[in-house]
Amino acid sequence: MAPHAIGVAPSERIVHDDPRHPLYLGTWKQSKKAGVQDFVYDDFEEPHRKRQKAILMKHPEVRGLYGNEPLTAFIGALATAVQLAVAYKIGCVWTDMHWSVVLAIAYFVGGTLSALYGVIIHEAGHNLVFKMGLLNRLTGLMVNLPMVVPISQSFRRYHLEHHQFQGVEGKDPDLPLDSEVKYIHNNPILKALWVFCYSAMYVLRGLAMKKTPQRWELINWAFTVFMDVMIVRYMSIRSLAYLAVSVFFGYGMHPGAAHFIQEHYIFRDGQETYSYYGTGNIFYLNIGLHNEHHDFPQIPWTRIYKLRRIATEFYDPLYAHTSWIGVIFLFIASPMQGPQARLVRKYKAHLSGRREYRVPDDTAKSTAQKRRDSVIASA
Repeated sequence: MAPHAIGVAPSERIVHDDPRHPLYLGTWKQSKKAGVQDFVYDDFEEPHRKRQKAILMKHPEVRGLYGNEPLTAFIGALATAVQLAVAYKIGCVWTDMHWSVVLAIAYFVGGTLSALYGVIIHEAGHNLVFKMGLLNRLTGLMVNLPMVVPISQSFRRYHLEHHQFQGVEGKDPDLPLDSEVKYIHNNPILKALWVFCYSAMYVLRGLAMKKTPQRWELINWAFTVFMDVMIVRYMSIRSLAYLAVSVFFGYGMHPGAAHFIQEHYIFRDGQETYSYYGTGNIFYLNIGLHNEHHDFPQIPWTRIYKLRRIATEFYDPLYAHTSWIGVIFLFIASPMQGPQARLVRKYKAHLSGRREYRVPDDTAKSTAQKRRDSVIASA
């Protein structure tokens, strides 16, 4: 493998074929020592941009899957209406209901719906609901209505940065903070608490970026505060509390939130992104297909499985999860798992890997040859 030519003038830079082609799995290995309190480092850029190019060389028909899915907005509106109806019942009708029953409803109903809102906010953040960007932002605000805290517009901002700088130290907002690694590490009790409070961790990571709020984030704040006041005014404070607890459950120790761990925490050497193929994808709009999503963020949830069926030779060899409950259990129980089980790269490695290693054109030549053979055979 040729070394990176960091600092070399563009005219002197040598471009090599990326040795990770075609699956773009790394050669790095996770430490087998449970006491290690550090991330795993790699000197290549993230795998998805190049794997996308390799797939398109071999399967150009994948571009036909790009587009939008307005059905997502309808699902979001229905889920929002259901959660507000339950909040009204708990706050204004079932006022003598025991707190334990309220918590159970908040977990099994409210938490399940709150996790779904996060998936819809994700789709809207990529402009996969409507063609018009404004309508996607409004969709995000709509499902943010029963979530009590402003999430949709900040998530959109930081999630797109995560795609751009996956694993880049200091630039990927999805990476755990050093304090998370230091204080949580591989302690099973602390990891369980960390998973339970994951919603708070997500907020703290955003705050740690120390970025000035953008216009749509301020709009999100104003909208959320106004709607919270309206909920208290026309329902009750009990209704608002139910909604808040629902979000806490839905972004914590809940199967619908397990994809936050499933997506990029290391479960196999050399692989930094993981998909989930299980029944949870039915309700949660195929959010589990994370390798496919990172490779092609232009494809909405209703067509992402078609990508997997078209490019099976790229996805079948990759390790994937089949149980979200199993993901949570393994993360907590395994001494090798913890906030430190993430692949990290320096910004210079991110840039040099992208500039100095190309996608080999063997797949393109193979596809062209197949087309010529097909024409000859049909002549």
